[in-house]
Amino acid sequence: MTLPDLLAGTIFLALNAYAVLGGADFGGGVWDLLAFGPRKERQRELIAEAIGPVWEANHVWLILAIVLLFTCFPPAFARLGTLLHIPLSLVLIGIVLRGSAFTFWRYGNPGDEAERHWGVTFAVASLITPLLLGTTAGAIAAGALGEAGTGTGKEFYATYVAPWLNPFTLSVGLFALVAFAFLAAVYLTLEAREREVQEDFRRRALASGVGLFLAAAVALLLSHRYAPVVREALIFASWAIPLHLLTAATAVTALAALWVRRWRAARVAAVAQVSLILWGWALSQYPYILPPDLSIADAAAPPVTLRLVLAALALGAVLLFPSLYYLFRVFKSGRPSSVMRHP
Repeated sequence: MTLPDLLAGTIFLALNAYAVLGGADFGGGVWDLLAFGPRKERQRELIAEAIGPVWEANHVWLILAIVLLFTCFPPAFARLGTLLHIPLSLVLIGIVLRGSAFTFWRYGNPGDEAERHWGVTFAVASLITPLLLGTTAGAIAAGALGEAGTGTGKEFYATYVAPWLNPFTLSVGLFALVAFAFLAAVYLTLEAREREVQEDFRRRALASGVGLFLAAAVALLLSHRYAPVVREALIFASWAIPLHLLTAATAVTALAALWVRRWRAARVAAVAQVSLILWGWALSQYPYILPPDLSIADAAAPPVTLRLVLAALALGAVLLFPSLYYLFRVFKSGRPSSVMRHP
């Protein structure tokens, strides 16, 4: 493994961590928007209590991925920031708006009109942002960000809109949204203090787990036209069958654990399932960081830069991991086993 490969893998590890931690926070906002029934206010209270202590810390993984990308692979960062500036700008606005709305919602005057307004804003931003993140990932997987797309003389729509706004990218956006909602529902079965609320999220987790399979099937079907290179790798590569079998096993395990109310096993299996799907995407486009023409090696910064970044990562990890461990130890433990929180 080369140094560029190692740092590209680190970026994807950070994105993986953001998906299973920060993504679940987005999923919590989705369930807040879709809360219904006689216990809807208790459901919303549970979501807020679960997200409150850690939602800001979970963004560290996205920040890490972005910093590593523009430092270690500047041509890839420049191309992404140019061709996908519309969805990425909207993602940034959604993240900021969601965080601000959550703060005003939870710490404003309870029961007034402004509190309800900010609650709706938080939930809607939590719904739209994962869709945009997914469409961005779909545009990358489809190979729509090739060097030809950066040329001059093209129409605005063809250059800056069409790569991320088509049936395939929208299906990937839907998949990301359902995956985040699935993770959130699974985590919230462990958060619940009351058995009735726990059962509410159990049913949501089972439904979204089935929905995740359907969303993946739709994306795979559309990839035949829009992302043939990634589709070929996902079907015919030597690692494809073992990966799919392992992913299927974790999916079945998660649903079965939810069915028999083994909340901890369901959490582990759900995290593994989503992580394996993400790594399937990474492997399917390797060695390209932006298919079809920008490889990891070609996009890499000079070796001296990569070595310095790797050293900085090692030093930063000494501070980051103990701090995160302490944060989750304080806010996500020390309660009865039936009320354990997500990792």
